[in-house]
Amino acid sequence: MRSLVGVTGVTGAAALLLLSAAGPAAAADGGNDGFTIEDPRITESSGLAASRAHPGIYWTHNDSDDGAHLYAVDSRTGKTVATLTLSGVGEPRDVEAVSIGPDGDLYVGDIGDNLGGTWDHVWIYRLPEPKQLRDATVKATQYVVKYAGGARDAEALMVHPKTGRVYVADKKRDGGGGLYEGPAELSASGTNVFRRVADVDLWTTDGAFSPDGRRLLLRGYFEASSYTWKGGRPVGPERADVPLQRQGESVTYSPDGTTLMYGSEGRGSEVEPIEVPGAVDDEPVKSPLENGSSASKGGDGEGDGLVSGTVVVGLIVMAAVFGLRRLFRKG
Repeated sequence: MRSLVGVTGVTGAAALLLLSAAGPAAAADGGNDGFTIEDPRITESSGLAASRAHPGIYWTHNDSDDGAHLYAVDSRTGKTVATLTLSGVGEPRDVEAVSIGPDGDLYVGDIGDNLGGTWDHVWIYRLPEPKQLRDATVKATQYVVKYAGGARDAEALMVHPKTGRVYVADKKRDGGGGLYEGPAELSASGTNVFRRVADVDLWTTDGAFSPDGRRLLLRGYFEASSYTWKGGRPVGPERADVPLQRQGESVTYSPDGTTLMYGSEGRGSEVEPIEVPGAVDDEPVKSPLENGSSASKGGDGEGDGLVSGTVVVGLIVMAAVFGLRRLFRKG
C-alpha cells in the first residue's frame, strides 16, 4: 500500500488528533514492548513477523520499489540488525506480507495488486530464516499463485504454525472479501490454486495466526477481527482491539502469544502492542460458509460491522485529512 503522505488542506484539529493518535503505545504485559523502526530505508513497512530463532527480532519489508529485501529489526533498539536479499526470484511487484511456517522458513507474499486485482498470477517466496543475523543473500523458492474464481488484490498472507498450510485474505469489503486456502504443499514447478474457504468483511491489510494455531487475527486500517480456528476453518469473528494508526498495515503475534504487535507505514513508524485477552469463548459457532452469512455477521450481533469508537474516530480523521477517495487508492 502506498504511503498517504503529502496531502494538503489538513485542518489543525484533525492534524493534532492524527499526530497524537500515532504516538507509541504503552508496553504490553508479558515483556512485549512496542518499538519504533529506526531504519531510514524502511518507509513502507507492510508486513511483520516475529522471529522464532532470534528473541526480540521482527522481520519486515517495504511493499514496493525496494527489490527483494527483508529487514530484521531489533525490538529493543528499533535498529535493523540484518538485511536479507532474496536471490532466485524475479523482480517483486507488490510485496505485502511476511509469515513464518512451522519449519522456521520465512514466507514472503508478493500478493498485492496495484491494478485492483487484474494480474493473472502473484507470487510467494520461501526462504530459511538464517541462524545468524547478518547481511546476506539467501536463495529463495518462488511459487506461482492463482485464485479460483479470478484475480484478487491481497495484502495478508498467513502460514498456519502447525499444518504449514498457507492462507491469503484479500482486501475487499461489503460482502466481497474472502479467505483463500492454498494446497497442502506448495509446488515450485506448477501453479498453486488458492480456493475460497470463508467470507471476510474487512479491508484486510494483514493477518496472523496465534503461535498455538488456535486463533486467526485479521486487521484493517482501523479495525480487526479475531477468529477461533477449528477444523481448518475460521469461526466467528469477534471484534479485536486495534490501535489508531496513521496507516495501519501489519500485525503479528508475539512469540509467546500474549500480545498482538500492530505496525504502520511511514518513516520512523511505530509498532504498537495490544495485549491478547486471556478468555476465549468456547461456545460452538458455525463457520461463515456453513451459516450462509458474511464472516463479519457472525456471533451475537455485538460485533456486527466491527465498527468501534476507534473506527469511527479514525474514519473521521482520515476523511478530513486525506479524503475517503484518497484513503483507499493505491499511489
